[in-house]
Parts: sequence; structure tokens; C-alpha cells
Amino acid sequence: MTATQAARNFAGLLDAVEHGEAVVITRDGVAVGRFVPERHTVADRLGEALREYAADPAFADDLEAAHTDLRAAFAGEVRT
Repeated sequence: MTATQAARNFAGLLDAVEHGEAVVITRDGVAVGRFVPERHTVADRLGEALREYAADPAFADDLEAAHTDLRAAFAGEVRT
């Protein structure tokens, strides 16, 4: 896509990139830039989820209670 085409149809350019297309911008037939979709890694999505859902302050207590219950339930088991 030429720089002029990109300028005239910027919304269309963004739509194409949003749908996974990489678009090379040229000036006078020479590539000068590239628009590529933003990569969202698993780490990015996890970070977003952690920001969106606050931690439950009682969670550590719940884990400790579960651990205590499991220890009691398996107290007679032999480890190998």
C-alpha cells in the first residue's frame, strides 16, 4: 500500500491489521514501514486478567485450611 493510500484510507488500514493482516507501506515503490497486528501473549492476557480481577485477601487462609484438611485426611498414608 502506498503512503498516499494509507493516509486516505487509514480506517481501512487499521481494520486490515486488526483482522491479522500485515500491511507494508511504500513511498516511490520502496518499502518504508510495516503495520502488523499487535501480538498478545499468554503473559499479556494473564496480566490483564490479574489487573481486572482483584485478589481475594482470604485466599491464603483458604489454601492453608485445604492443606490442613489434606494432611489430616492422609495422615495414615505411607510415603514411598
